[in-house]
This record gives sequence, C-alpha cells and structure tokens, in this order.
Amino acid sequence: MKLRLSAALFGLGVLLLVFAVGLPLYVAPAITKLPYDLKPTTLIAEANNARFLQITADSETVTVEVPRATLRSTIEVLPQPGETKDRLPEPLKGDAVIWDVYQTVVRSDTEDPITAYSTQLALYRVSGSAAPWDDQWLKQDDSEGTPTGNVEYSGLTYKFPFGAKKKDYPVFDRDLKEALPATFVGTETVEGIDVYRYEQRIEDRVLDTSEESLQVLLSTFAPGSTTGEIVYNNTRTYWVDPVTGAYVDVREQQRKELRPDVGPSTVLLDADFNYTDDTVKNSVETVKTNRLKIGLARLWGPIAAGVLGLIALAVGLRLFFQTGGTAGRHSAEASVAGGAATDKADEDPK
Repeated sequence: MKLRLSAALFGLGVLLLVFAVGLPLYVAPAITKLPYDLKPTTLIAEANNARFLQITADSETVTVEVPRATLRSTIEVLPQPGETKDRLPEPLKGDAVIWDVYQTVVRSDTEDPITAYSTQLALYRVSGSAAPWDDQWLKQDDSEGTPTGNVEYSGLTYKFPFGAKKKDYPVFDRDLKEALPATFVGTETVEGIDVYRYEQRIEDRVLDTSEESLQVLLSTFAPGSTTGEIVYNNTRTYWVDPVTGAYVDVREQQRKELRPDVGPSTVLLDADFNYTDDTVKNSVETVKTNRLKIGLARLWGPIAAGVLGLIALAVGLRLFFQTGGTAGRHSAEASVAGGAATDKADEDPK
C-alpha cells in the first residue's frame, strides 16, 4: 500500500513541477493578449458646462449656435471575432483582432445628438497598436456608406500594451488622423491600484476642414471675412494599468476655435471630458480580475505548483525508501530465521 502511495505522490510531484514550468512559459503569454471573444465594453465620459457647436435644421431654416450644457460621450467597443477569423490577411492572423467602435456625444439635458463617429480597425493583440489593414475605415457623423480604406491608423488607439513601460507612446488622434506622443508623467493610485499616467498635448493645430463647412461657420460668426481656419488644442491624460494596458481613467480637455481673416475668433468647442465614477469603478474591477489571472499564471501559480510538487516528491521518496528498508529488514529476518531452523535440524539426531 505504501509503495503505491509513494508512486502516486512521486508522479503528482513531477506533474506539478511540469505545471509550474508551463504556466509562465505557455499560459501567461496566452492570456497577455487581446482575446478573440473579448466582451463588449461601454465607456462613458462627461463634460460639465461645456461650450460646443450645435447645428439644428428644420424644413426651412438652419440654426448654428454655440450654447453651454453638459455633454455626455459614450464609446462602445465591439470586438468582431467572426470578421477577425474571415477578413484579416494571412500575415495578421493570430496576431491581430478586428474591433468596431462607436461614439456618440449628446447634450445631457435634451439628449440632442451633437457629434458621432464609427470605425472599424485592426489591433495587434499584445501591443494594442494599430495593425496595417487595408479595410479599416472611419465614418464621421451620419455620412452615407462605409468608406473602406479612408483612414490609416497608427500608434495606439484604445489601449496601451500589456506590460506598459515608463516611456512615451504614440497615440492616434482622430481629428488630426495621426499619432502623437503621449508622455509618461509618473505613477499614481486610482481606486487602490497603482497606474501609470501619460499626457498627450496637442497645441494650435489647424484642422483639415471642407470649404463648405468653413463658409457656413464664417457666415454665422464672422460675416465680414472671406476665409479662416479652425485651430485645435487638446490635452489628454491617460491613467493606464501597466499590467494589462487598459485605461483606468481618461481626461480629455478639448478646444476648437474659428479664426477668421477678419474679426475676432469664436470658440466652437471648450469641453473637459472625464470618465464617470461608474466607468472608473468598472474599469478598476476589470483590471483587478485580469491582474489576478496574469499574476496566477506568471508568479503565484508557478510558485504554488513548484512548492507542492517538491513536497509531493519528497514525501513520495521518503515513503519509497521506508517501504524498501522495511522490506529489506523483513527479508533479512526471514533469512536469519531460516538459517537458524536449518542449523537446529542439523543438530537433531535422526
């Protein structure tokens, strides 16, 4: 019985040691990638007392104004596992995923829509950066059709890499359609977890604006002018979980001004967007869950499996040697007894 138990413990110990080695080598890399079946995510940010451009139209008139109100931005991230499987080119298969993303901005008091966009893009599963894919597209507001290939994403978009570093990263700006550096600022704590803070500053960049849109704005806010430009400023702050690369909190301070060739400038947008408390809490809970999984695969799982494996091996070997020693002692005693019996039989007269 002890011999069987010894063999079982020895086998269990070997299995646990193999498990301890396999977790960081095979399991950890598999879970530090964007999964194909990632659950849809909704992120909500609000800008209190924002100034913004609102255009309303009825059958007879078009009203252009810049009111003040609270704005609510809702971003929906919808992973597309089916399209990832069927539409990605061969060089990206296994390394990238396709996401659909939708954003709407509405006035909180009236629920009137202010702006909207939708996009489809490919992201690398580990770095989170945009993957080169010919079918990516970006559609502003309610424009007709799907303009496949009308944008070329670069840099990071909706997350930082797994294992983010204390360095600068390029982050894509949708208004400028280019990636600009987000600078590492320092380490902070959000809802009890340590995060990295990055800041991206965009200063006095002229936006590419259609002549038709520009003339509508000039006729409303600078009727004596003939031309002008829209100047864009933005400061984005990202609080990022360095383990998963997920956004824990985001702040975006946007400002757009119409600067005509004649007359004063007009502020078209002045909004300070911040994640809502519920969005931050949900992000933190998701990060904690994913950190636990990664920690178990990288560190605590291997340590526990290794320690238990060594204990099982030690106990199994001890039982084996105890069983072997007992069997040897019993064999020796039997041999001695047998010899004594033979000697006694030789001494007895027949």
